Amino acid sequence: MRTEAERAYPTHWEADVVLRDGGTARVRPIAPDDADRLVAFYEMVSDESKYYRFFAPYPRLSDRDVRRFTHHDYDDRVGLAATVGGEFIATVRYDRVDAEGRPATSPADVAEVAFLVRDDHQGRGVASAMLEHIAAVARERGIRRFIAEVLPANARMIKVFTDAGYSAHRSFEDGAVRLTLDLEPTEQSLAVMHGREQRAEGRSVQRLLAPASVAVIGASRTPGGAGRSVLDSLRDAGFTGRTYAVNAALSGAAELAGVPAYPRVGDLPETVDLAVVAVPAARVPEVAADCGERGVQGLVVLSAEFTREAQRDLVRQARAYGMRVIGPNALGVVNTHPDVRLNATPSPASPARGRIGLFTQSGAIGIALLAGLHRRGSGLSTFVSAGNRADVSGNDVLQFWDDDPDTDVVLMYLESIGNPRKFTRIARRIAVRKPLVVVKGARHSGSAPPPGHAAPASRTPDSTVSSLLRQAGVITVDTVTEQIDTGILLASQPLPHGPRVAILGNTESLGLLTYDASLTDGLRPLPTTDLTTAATPADFRRAVREAVEDPQTDAVVVTVIPWVDDTPVAALADAVQEAAAGSVKPVAVVHLAIEGLEAALAERGIPAYPAAERAVRALAHAVRLAAWRRSAASPGRVPEFDVDESAAAELLARATRQEHRGREGAARTGVPGATPEVQRSIPLAADDASALLGHYGIAVQPTLPAPTPDDAVAAARRLGYPVALKTTAPHLRHRADLGGVRLDVPGKSELRRAFAEVTGALGSAGELRPVVQAMAPRGVDTVVRAAVDQSIGAVLSFGLAGTPSELLGDMAHRLVPATDRDVAELIRAIRSAPILFGWRGAQPVDTGALEELLLRVSRLLDDHPEIVAVDLEPVVVAPHGVTVLSAAVRVAEPPVRDDSGPRRLPAY
Repeated sequence: MRTEAERAYPTHWEADVVLRDGGTARVRPIAPDDADRLVAFYEMVSDESKYYRFFAPYPRLSDRDVRRFTHHDYDDRVGLAATVGGEFIATVRYDRVDAEGRPATSPADVAEVAFLVRDDHQGRGVASAMLEHIAAVARERGIRRFIAEVLPANARMIKVFTDAGYSAHRSFEDGAVRLTLDLEPTEQSLAVMHGREQRAEGRSVQRLLAPASVAVIGASRTPGGAGRSVLDSLRDAGFTGRTYAVNAALSGAAELAGVPAYPRVGDLPETVDLAVVAVPAARVPEVAADCGERGVQGLVVLSAEFTREAQRDLVRQARAYGMRVIGPNALGVVNTHPDVRLNATPSPASPARGRIGLFTQSGAIGIALLAGLHRRGSGLSTFVSAGNRADVSGNDVLQFWDDDPDTDVVLMYLESIGNPRKFTRIARRIAVRKPLVVVKGARHSGSAPPPGHAAPASRTPDSTVSSLLRQAGVITVDTVTEQIDTGILLASQPLPHGPRVAILGNTESLGLLTYDASLTDGLRPLPTTDLTTAATPADFRRAVREAVEDPQTDAVVVTVIPWVDDTPVAALADAVQEAAAGSVKPVAVVHLAIEGLEAALAERGIPAYPAAERAVRALAHAVRLAAWRRSAASPGRVPEFDVDESAAAELLARATRQEHRGREGAARTGVPGATPEVQRSIPLAADDASALLGHYGIAVQPTLPAPTPDDAVAAARRLGYPVALKTTAPHLRHRADLGGVRLDVPGKSELRRAFAEVTGALGSAGELRPVVQAMAPRGVDTVVRAAVDQSIGAVLSFGLAGTPSELLGDMAHRLVPATDRDVAELIRAIRSAPILFGWRGAQPVDTGALEELLLRVSRLLDDHPEIVAVDLEPVVVAPHGVTVLSAAVRVAEPPVRDDSGPRRLPAY
């Protein structure tokens, strides 16, 4: 008999999802008070759909049916509904059954599942999304397989099951198709889910960027103000769709700024695709409700001064109607495609058409980027300023740009990343084909996004986030100037095949500055070619052509200072363009104070820079992206190891049960477990940690407690001399500099003396917690860590122990699961890596054994999501083998990360 607590409504199953057509729906558990909604829903379903569901004519639900379909124990019987505007548009339920399909009389891991979708919402991908959610619920409740009986004529529902990517078995019994699905996520099911997510979220943004009709709500009669400015921008850009103005002060049909105007959205003669909202924040909920009732697809909210609570309410309200929201506090959106020509921003200047997609959270930065690109002669494909990004985020817009044929390069200014794990997953997929250049604001410890932003500041160190972004192929830059410099190069030039740079020009001094800058940024400059100040455009044409045809070069930088005579800039621009035509090598120009040259070169697709350092930095980013793409083409593999996963799972199950009890005790007694972090996890006992690691082939050097000198001697006798004597008090761990560690103790007399010296200098044995440990082979002390961030997931980290990692922060990071290539790059990514490979004549250490250890730690966390942290420090890497001297493991329940869950929009 289940308790009332176990029957409690599972709020965490609620989710907003984007459907195939870009609209949204809410998926939630069905509750007893949904009886009227269920009956109304069933009345709107066609007789054919009812027949497919029940295998017989079933015109209406009986009172008994209604009760059965609305009363669940949320374990053996579960029902979910998809809603739009508060109405049911689809339902799905499962009932736990035995292996023969009969109602289960004892715990079973099989359930029968059935769907019903309203006919006017079929074809929107509702059933596919709900299958993901009901499967996740079933897995949570211990169900591993679904069975479904489907009539052969119901081809659409059969396709829902067979296309999901789960391992499936299909048979024909008693006139019906019987489908059995294994609910364990597979590589194929995850790929299907992510593919559907990409198409749905991309479509939801596409609907906002290519509307057939736009209403500007809050446009004033007189010029000025955000709403009226947007109206003017739409007109001046030549928007190809239909435009309407909405102003509550109007009475009846009227005209405003040359477009039809109405007092309310409900008075419009058609359902518009996009509404630009520029009314005071207090009026936005009323406007959003009007738009939702009228069937508007999306809102761009320019209004500012929203509280987080007001933003939350706005997003919930909009999603309930199937709408997406850009903003609040947004600058707007732009689409330069000739079939759209949309400028829904207060900025009167419409950007030129180009190949760059631009996303910003800050309106001010957005204006600066638009102006900077315009000055450099570079155009845009699309632009989104998301403001506080309460709903539509950078992830959503990336999903759109992934398939957008008009966008070749993506620039993003981000002040918060709501879901970094998803961001890196999408970015990795896009960066293979389209460069992604990111400026991250609020990067440093203690800084936070501006007030009102939907995503709080991440606790993850910026160095970790930047490392993971680079792992995903993202180009991270420090300033918007550097972002523009890099973007215009990538948008107009091919990627270099390597770091070799030819430098030529009409001045040796500027060439040498470029040479030095190239060395600083890790490029390999060739000797500079000085054409002298007497060089003509023909000389430049010949030199550039020779440089791009030279097999020893990968890129060309042309340096120019003003001529003494009046040589026209167009002639030089033509010369460079003609010489570079058809080349697979990038060409960039550095010039000093030559008026008009930058614009002339931009017209010809050649990027120009006013400083050598800026050109070289952009080129260096291009070189690193090209190298990343070559690496991504063969990402490596996850080797198979002989591990005892089931034994580890049993140990962790016992530990997490203890964690739950310990957390309750901490809450009752008020001991230091009351902080959120500690309440979420507890450390495993040392023996359990060693045993857990042992199940994955990770041996921890034996350690025995030594509370007294006699205990220390007895421990050393068991372990064998020489030994190490260590203090394990928290304030002394890993602090050999304080004298709490004595190594290579050869015998018992020396051990007793060391014990006396340590306790005499640092405190009592009870306070110091001394231990004795067998000596490890000499080598390099390193640290291996893996920790879980709720937004990023599990991160594997590596560095040298002590000063390099603690003081200098010299750590490298990779996402779990890591491949053999990942860990090879990981140990080479730290600045102090040469110490591992024989620096200054030292013997190289066994990096192969170190890589295997890292892979085993990665596998451990990937197999067991209840593990939230593993800390191995120090790990001694010797010329042959590795030795783990200390290990700590923390666990928590429920698991804090899972990238295999159903699609859902971020909760706000």
